[in-house]
Amino acid sequence: MSSPDPQVRAARNPSSPPASPSPAMRGPVVAVTGAAGGIGALLTERLAASEEIRQVVAIDERRGECAEAEWHILDVRDPAIAEKLRGADVVVHLALDLDLGSDAAARTAYNVRGTQTVLTAAAAAGVHRVVLCTSAMVYGALPDNELPLSEDAELRATAEATGVADLLEIERLARRAPRAHPGLNVTVVRPALLVGGTDTALTRYFESPRLLVVADSRPAWQFCHVDDLCTALEYAVLEKVDGELAVGCDGWLEQEEVEELSGIRRMELPSAVALGAAARLHRIGLTPSPAGDLAYTMYPWVVSGSRLHSAGWRPRWTNEEVLAELLAEVSGRHTVAGRRLGRKDATAAGAAGATVALLGAAAVVRRARKARRRI
Repeated sequence: MSSPDPQVRAARNPSSPPASPSPAMRGPVVAVTGAAGGIGALLTERLAASEEIRQVVAIDERRGECAEAEWHILDVRDPAIAEKLRGADVVVHLALDLDLGSDAAARTAYNVRGTQTVLTAAAAAGVHRVVLCTSAMVYGALPDNELPLSEDAELRATAEATGVADLLEIERLARRAPRAHPGLNVTVVRPALLVGGTDTALTRYFESPRLLVVADSRPAWQFCHVDDLCTALEYAVLEKVDGELAVGCDGWLEQEEVEELSGIRRMELPSAVALGAAARLHRIGLTPSPAGDLAYTMYPWVVSGSRLHSAGWRPRWTNEEVLAELLAEVSGRHTVAGRRLGRKDATAAGAAGATVALLGAAAVVRRARKARRRI
């Protein structure tokens, strides 16, 4: 009886050609930071199931559920991570803190120091490619933005929105890394508004009983489902595309389309009132979102994703489908001016009235202060 193992058969019959190694044997070893939860967990599972990946090394402060990965439990800021990365071909760094409830200074310290440590450790371990994930928010939401923006568009965001200062610093580290560490390739992936188990100031916008619209603004809504982000990251891991990559659904939705699809009516306010109220409410601790977040609901930051498209990647989700998924996720949640309320709070306040009251109160305070200055 012949052996089913082709390598055994080749050893018994030297005249037989050697068996070709499987794709997984030829594929890269990929390390994923932040692998125990969120996008990191989804990507780890996807890569572990891929025939094009030889091995997945999962790094986090706790063990995740992917049994096929090799787990290492440590903080990404620990220099000992260099030893855990030895033997890896690619590192995907997803250990970021973008939680609205995190202390801003602690969040920045974790995000920036973690990225610095991973880039330095990867270079020391002989890794040839690092994939970082920021956001299309780094382009900035501006009234003169092209629709859509190319990947090479200038990064014009300011540090005034939640977490954007950290993302801009990560982008700066990505640009410097190949000069500081010759031979290290850095790819940056910038998703549009991310949906799928995420909680951000922009997903909370859709938890409000009314969609706040700033007068004379021109919102354009583009989403990115986490599944599509994972497939884009996989393209970067497999070196099918590199450089700065924008990822999102094809096209965008106008504000009127969002209102029609969601069934949520708008509440329109003058920009001075909306921005002033947002700033004051954040300053006194009533809302987690600074006024800078509001710009991303006022002006377009739609991306083309041309580099991924040229490499053959296509999103599986449409903007309409992702919006429906988001609305299903946030159903039953109640948010006023970015602050999530409990069921009793929302019922007592009458959510629409609470939004108007909060914004109106801030505007009244502003007018009263102006009046006092005139006296």
